Amino acid sequence: MPSSNIAVSHADTGLVTAEVLRAEQISPHFVRLTLGGGRIAEWRDLGFDQWFRLALPVSDDTRFDKLSERFDMRGYLRYLTLPKATRPVIRNYTVREYRSEAGELDVDFVVHGTAGVAGPWAASLPLAAPVALIDQGCGYRPVEGARRVLLAGDESALPAVIGILRDLPADSTGLAIIEIPDEADRQDVVAPGGVEVRWIARDAGARPGAAALEELRAHEPAPELADEPLSAFIAGEQQLASGGRRHLVNELGVPKTAIDFTGYWRIR
Repeated sequence: MPSSNIAVSHADTGLVTAEVLRAEQISPHFVRLTLGGGRIAEWRDLGFDQWFRLALPVSDDTRFDKLSERFDMRGYLRYLTLPKATRPVIRNYTVREYRSEAGELDVDFVVHGTAGVAGPWAASLPLAAPVALIDQGCGYRPVEGARRVLLAGDESALPAVIGILRDLPADSTGLAIIEIPDEADRQDVVAPGGVEVRWIARDAGARPGAAALEELRAHEPAPELADEPLSAFIAGEQQLASGGRRHLVNELGVPKTAIDFTGYWRIR
């Protein structure tokens, strides 16, 4: 089974340069960086779970001027030819909030100590650090005519799930499941009144995504909604994404085309 069916679209803006304007540890496992300057004012604002490639500096010698305007296969191969000493690290992130009037874009980073590259970099609160972004569009594709939604994600998908909830039609109904490492990692959510937002703080040492997957498997829609079309989005650790999709398709008969899913990361 593929790990994702998320589509990619490239904006005309191409490579957008910016810098870190503000940096704040907002909860035990999240750091929020606000990006601005450069060409952020030209950003294509799509809302929902809009995602992008984020190029991060790894040293004072990091260069962004040799990156491709697109991160397709040709752009990726060009990236690999760049000298390692000056080549930035590239990771995928979701827009937490974009404020066009201020020319600012917020990005939330999950931080787990020294694990990974982007998390520790963000945890250093790198004010004034240069970055570059390549807009890749939205992964969530609403099913036409579907008022009922089912969203599920772990902490890595929190910005995506919150963004989708914010931009859903006001008459949407359904459930959003968000698993977090700590109760204190909850964030304020704007969502339609008919969509329940269910937070799950997992037990210490538990496998990330397992609690959200269990909650997803146990969910039964209200009888009056069971026959309504469904629009689903499942993201986070690989087993949550693929296991959730498998359950919806095999056990509940949800059409594959009604489910957007992606494994943002995998436990090794």
